[in-house]
Amino acid sequence: MKRNSSRFLPIYISIAVVVGMFVGNFYANHFAGRRVNLINTSSNKLSDLLHIIDDQYVDTVSMSDLVEHSLPLILRELDPHSTYVNAENVEAEMQSLKGSFSGIGVQFLLLDDTVRIVKVLDGGPSERVGLKAGDCIVAVDKQPFTGKDITEEEIKKHLKGPANSEVKLKIIRHGVDNPLNFNITRGNVPVESIDASYMVDKHTGYLRITTWGDATYAEFLSAMASLNTHPLENLIIDLRGNLGGYLNAAVQIANEFLPKNRLIVYTEGRRFPREDYKSDGRGSYQQMPLIVLVDEISASASEIFAGAMQDNDRATIIGRRTFGKGLVQVPIQFRDGSMVRLTRARYYTPSGRCVQKPYTPGDEEAYENDLIKRAEGGEYFNPDSIKTSGEKFHTRIGRTVYGGGGIIPDVFVSRDTTGYTTYFRQVAGTTLMNDFAYRFVDSHRRQMEKFTSHQEISTYLRTQDIVQAFVRYAETKGIKRRNLMIKTSHDLLFQFLTSYITADLLDTEDVVHYANLTDPAILRAMEIIREKRTFPQKDDTGKQFLRKEKPDHQNR
Repeated sequence: MKRNSSRFLPIYISIAVVVGMFVGNFYANHFAGRRVNLINTSSNKLSDLLHIIDDQYVDTVSMSDLVEHSLPLILRELDPHSTYVNAENVEAEMQSLKGSFSGIGVQFLLLDDTVRIVKVLDGGPSERVGLKAGDCIVAVDKQPFTGKDITEEEIKKHLKGPANSEVKLKIIRHGVDNPLNFNITRGNVPVESIDASYMVDKHTGYLRITTWGDATYAEFLSAMASLNTHPLENLIIDLRGNLGGYLNAAVQIANEFLPKNRLIVYTEGRRFPREDYKSDGRGSYQQMPLIVLVDEISASASEIFAGAMQDNDRATIIGRRTFGKGLVQVPIQFRDGSMVRLTRARYYTPSGRCVQKPYTPGDEEAYENDLIKRAEGGEYFNPDSIKTSGEKFHTRIGRTVYGGGGIIPDVFVSRDTTGYTTYFRQVAGTTLMNDFAYRFVDSHRRQMEKFTSHQEISTYLRTQDIVQAFVRYAETKGIKRRNLMIKTSHDLLFQFLTSYITADLLDTEDVVHYANLTDPAILRAMEIIREKRTFPQKDDTGKQFLRKEKPDHQNR
């Protein structure tokens, strides 16, 4: 018996090795595919605890709900950007990055417990069947769809859906006696990440990037091709309010402005060795004078782009210190369609700065209140109030830049508070201006539909005394008239109301163009372009954002 066992021992070992390899490959592929299982072992306290609760707890517990509520709390103990997204919200979370979503193609407003169509998107499913701005949705799939219980989330849930699926809408239209019925087949609705691109003057182009997604680079090339039909010599890229997105999108566009073999960004983590992203020298705009606009909301991939331009001394950065997000997340999907964004590395600008601002794991409230603390500390109005770690880094030509969170601009532009009063803050903190804009457009639609530019709209609104009309509307909603404050805020109120009304009638680009006419950062950018100071020079003060002199060097 022993002799037979010895004879078959090599076979047993071979089988064990093969089985081991199979099991090993299974788990390697399992985790490489970003699928995660909790393996119940005696050493896994979390899994053990869930089993104990399920088996012994005094009341019946929904274990799936308990896990759903627990995952965000666990991730919160890691860092502020490792997050959990349930299956229902994954698509909405990703749509701005994917560049499209499936829906009916309208912009809507919930007003007086009724869904009102503000704008029908060109070429979308709703335009094809004949929906119009001003239409009111009163039923969806033969079910009433009005009342105080209707929420924006509920509206989106019913209007969005799988491509080629159908939704039935009942519409009330101004001037039509009977309700209208429409069967709409949902389709892909584009979500543009570059929503404005135009010429500021004869030689200076402007484009605004609102997010960094799958289609951003293609949109950039298309926008630049359009701008290049003019005698384009200078460019302003606006990243204000851009919370970030895909690293590769920022790298691709940065590559367009840098000579060969320049470091754009590098990432590094505990389990992920350093990875460098460098320019390949094929960029089409390596010599074009460039301005980059940033603010306290610019984050992540926006900071990658701004940091690459600053550390390579390629552009002048204008605005205020950026948000300070230097952690890289990867999406990991669970079997039920839910997802976790897990931080796996930090990213660093070419000079070696990690722009991630300080945080304490688990103290989510303090992290979220950072922007409020900046405001209270005066940072939005005085560059001397900007706090850094004191750690110094140096750009390619030796300019001093600082670590400690965010990208500090080369040229500081404070928040514009001209015309801000208690009255303005009161109405701006509500939806009143947006609601009024819809009502005004809806009641003047015949006159205003012929307008094709923000100049025409602005001229018309001045003849309508739009500010006083709004003040009267606000009074009906409980906002007390304050004549002195209204006089002080008149121009600001007019600007905001005109922007809302323009947004309801024309494209986003027209709204941005109108707002930029008086934007301090745009005006400062144009001044620097005229003075040919877009390419930075070494700053002997070591505080580039305090520079006030006007060097006479020329763009290279």
